[in-house]
Amino acid sequence: MTYDQLDALGIDHKWLAPLEETFAKYDLSNSLRQAAFIGQCQHESNNFKTLEENLHYSAHGLMATWPSRFPNADVANQFANNPEKIANKVYAGRMGNTEEGDGWAYHGRGLIQLTGRDNYSRCGQALGYALLTNPELLLQPKYAALSAGWFWNKGNLNPLADAKDYETMTKRINGGTLGLDDRKAKIAKALSVLG
Repeated sequence: MTYDQLDALGIDHKWLAPLEETFAKYDLSNSLRQAAFIGQCQHESNNFKTLEENLHYSAHGLMATWPSRFPNADVANQFANNPEKIANKVYAGRMGNTEEGDGWAYHGRGLIQLTGRDNYSRCGQALGYALLTNPELLLQPKYAALSAGWFWNKGNLNPLADAKDYETMTKRINGGTLGLDDRKAKIAKALSVLG
């Protein structure tokens, strides 16, 4: 990858070394894999600019997103526009979060937002970094990219990139097909830039 390619994709130069390290570590060894990774990360991170989950929800947004946790306006209004309180409610008792405050401590961070104590622990062990005690490392390009590579590898996404099966890939990343057209467009552009 080159600076000119990053420029063509609208990605800041600070991502060159982290991407190259991630590509090498997780066998993103051809343009199909690299383009799929870049396109998916562009969608997930607002083109490599947003490395933290946006939990600024209105009461209406909370009820629409998590209707079982926010069944009415009275409940939702108690949490509205309070990201820490929201994270602690919606992620409590899930994804390995067992202690009070885990939801906020391990809310989504990185290019493909790592969420939950279990994911932080497993990713940290795999990368050799103390993500449980330093979760904010995922806000730095190196760790944001490597954690996305770890997630990519864990999801066995290289074969899907090789097969251009972006729908299945998106389901493994996002749990559904949210933003599929945008993801495909970003992957196609990355592929044209990478050659």
